[in-house]
Amino acid sequence: MLSGRTFNKLTEDQLFKREEKIIQAPVFHHIHPYPPFIPANATKLIVGTLPPPRFTTGVLKEGDVHFCYGSRDGQLWPILNIIFNLDLHFETTAEAIVERKKFLRNHHLGICDIVASAKREKIDASDLGMQDVELRDLISILEAHPKVDTLLFTGGNSKNGPEYFFRKLLKQHGLQLKIVTNEVPRIHTFHLPVAKRRITTVSLTAPSGAANRAVGGLQKYKDLKLQNPEMTTIDFRVMQYRTYFED
Repeated sequence: MLSGRTFNKLTEDQLFKREEKIIQAPVFHHIHPYPPFIPANATKLIVGTLPPPRFTTGVLKEGDVHFCYGSRDGQLWPILNIIFNLDLHFETTAEAIVERKKFLRNHHLGICDIVASAKREKIDASDLGMQDVELRDLISILEAHPKVDTLLFTGGNSKNGPEYFFRKLLKQHGLQLKIVTNEVPRIHTFHLPVAKRRITTVSLTAPSGAANRAVGGLQKYKDLKLQNPEMTTIDFRVMQYRTYFED
């Protein structure tokens, strides 16, 4: 029969091993599942970070589209659907993918998210949860696509947002953004180091439910809400995005 002291010691050892397992638990390697989609005629690139982890694992939800920004919870495609009257399908089908690629080609748009991969301790879609982030070399990509002159960031300069990471990338190349307007959406410019081409960046309000609180805090939204109490955060984004997505 074990004494109380031995029992307590075994219990402590077991607890220590359990804590060690928790500490050493493998992190999730969140790899971007989609390569950049840049049609030859693209003049603007949509730039975000990573889709939700389920797009990496391939375990999609009903209503997801297996393509960039295809999460059923995301708002980019619903916003574009309203602006351009696209009548898109929101389902996990090949047809839904074809519709989106056709739209992008017809409107000279491409998609090139800036994050190639990241590590996560918690498997969720939070940008703040990304660690050991590997960035795509968007500067080289821009040099290789001479018609592109605008980057549409789906988020601003908050930590781990697309503009935040792009600024880090620019710093690696000895470049920096020059401010054009500091009002939302913030606009900047810079020149490519080789082609010397001027690139404009627009930091749009993020097309996610998580950004709704930030939208609600914008004075412009508050003013519009007073004029039209029926206005929603989606309506606000539609109005904002229309200016930069329409030809």
